[in-house]
Amino acid sequence: MKELLRLYGLFFKIGIMTFGGGYAMLPILERELVEKRKYVTMEEIMDYFAVGQCTPGIIAVNTATFIGFKRRGILGGIFTTLGVVSPSVLIISLLASVLQLLAGNEIASHAFNGISVAVCTLIIQAILKLIKTGIKDIFTLIICLAAFVASFILNISPIIIVIVSAVLGVVYKAIYDKRSAKREAK
Repeated sequence: MKELLRLYGLFFKIGIMTFGGGYAMLPILERELVEKRKYVTMEEIMDYFAVGQCTPGIIAVNTATFIGFKRRGILGGIFTTLGVVSPSVLIISLLASVLQLLAGNEIASHAFNGISVAVCTLIIQAILKLIKTGIKDIFTLIICLAAFVASFILNISPIIIVIVSAVLGVVYKAIYDKRSAKREAK
């Protein structure tokens, strides 16, 4: 139970610092879970983000659930999920009561503009880290560029992009392993 409460507290902390959605939480996840506690690897977080993108729901919640499940099974998934959503529920409940006051407030408007810029920076940082850890060779670079074109130019669904990328990765690995086996046989 102590570990479950610790996971709840950790994801509450992550949830309270995550403005702008799941991608903005990536640097915090990396610092707290990969570097400090070594609960997961960066590659695992990338996998959780990819699956979280393809499944219904919010990426941040899906990722928290996957990490909690990895650490402590079903109860871990429940506690991390509750931890990451609790700050949002509390903050939204509080803001809902004063939203009318903030709507016309110039200071609040400027504060939200500042938060938006900071969130953009966090998302760019997350993207750069994902690129550094995800692109391992020319093949993964080609997949990255093709996914970019498919998403931003052709407006193809992220689900299709992830599934096709996964299939291409499996096919490439099978071909690579087959060629490596032939070379070793010679």
